[in-house]
Amino acid sequence: MCGRYTRYLSWSEIHRLYRLTTDWERQRNDAPAYNIAPTEDVVFVTSEDGNHKLREGRWWLVPWWAKEMPKGSMFNARSETADTSGAFKDAFKSKRCLIPADGFYEWTQSPADKGRDPWYIFLPDHRPFSFAGLWAHNDKLGITSCTILTAPAQDPMVSLHDRQPVILAPEVYDAWLDPRTPGGEAKALLSHDLDGQLQFYRVDRQVNSSKNKGGDEMITPIDMRTAYGI
Repeated sequence: MCGRYTRYLSWSEIHRLYRLTTDWERQRNDAPAYNIAPTEDVVFVTSEDGNHKLREGRWWLVPWWAKEMPKGSMFNARSETADTSGAFKDAFKSKRCLIPADGFYEWTQSPADKGRDPWYIFLPDHRPFSFAGLWAHNDKLGITSCTILTAPAQDPMVSLHDRQPVILAPEVYDAWLDPRTPGGEAKALLSHDLDGQLQFYRVDRQVNSSKNKGGDEMITPIDMRTAYGI
């Protein structure tokens, strides 16, 4: 499950992960984003002629063959079945992407008031990373879109949720993006992840609403005792 994420680091820190070749791709000046939600436009990286290419699209996959906007949730795709699922198999075959991020959120139920407690999840030193994703372009609807692949949770994320997004190791970026990589090999690449390195802490409930975009207070850790009135 991945329903919100952040991309607040400067683009110069993030783009070093990729082999971008044009000035506009390398010199973006995006505003920090602390609460990116499904259906919003996001940036993602694809492969073209051996180089990485930056694209923008809706975070909620719209298959190339769809005649209308999907009504089901399409912002995540299960990595176990994405290569055979009708909605995702075409994208898995030849339109794999990387989605730049520096953190994401997950929720647990509060023992105090049964409300939703958000947790901010990140890599050591808050370094940037890439979600494994799929993308599509639908000519009929004029929409470019993407989705984030998820997998069963492993330590330490399993204490928060039973699923987590796949964060790919940089050494497999090129093979993952290459449309010539066969589906079976691409699926095996998903095991080359950084998910076991994740860290997390509780943050304020203001992040619970996707309308709250805020600033770095969105990812500031809170004292659990204060949060629960202890």
